[in-house]
Amino acid sequence: GFGKTFTDYMFLMEYNKEQGWHDPRIEPYHSFTLDPATAVLHYGQAIFEGMKAYRTKDGGVQLFRAKDNFARMNRSAERMAIPKMDEALAFEGLKKLIEVEKDWVPHLPGTSLYIRPTIIAVDPFLGVHASHTYYFYIILSPSGAYYSTGLKPVGIYVEDKFVRAVRGGCGFAKTAGNYA
Repeated sequence: GFGKTFTDYMFLMEYNKEQGWHDPRIEPYHSFTLDPATAVLHYGQAIFEGMKAYRTKDGGVQLFRAKDNFARMNRSAERMAIPKMDEALAFEGLKKLIEVEKDWVPHLPGTSLYIRPTIIAVDPFLGVHASHTYYFYIILSPSGAYYSTGLKPVGIYVEDKFVRAVRGGCGFAKTAGNYA
């Protein structure tokens, strides 16, 4: 069910010019209602990260390099003209979310709880400028081994015509358009 099954709760925080990033909270997982003119749908102003939480042998839960991922997310935010979020606040929000959802962290070897922090532009407008409002949210999905064969070698296809990032493009930013 990886990527299709999600935990019961999510972390959400909003941004506007007057308040900056504000109202951090954990709430039940839910859909967003977006205006058809929402900026993310037309201008691709969206960034994300991917990280994991693992079950330890003693039953605890540990995160892998979450602070580094939030720092990289802020580098992507800068590249995509999105206001940087407070990395420490994001990390605290993630820890609280994991605490609430700790029972979702799988116990079997090679499994984890996938963590997807995301920022999207939510201004409803058509025009060429960065959005003035954003959602930062974190959702979680239990995950088995990345490859069905485990960590054995896998076959790959190397693409020589299409590339994810090009000179003059979005480059290093982990942004939706680079994955389209």
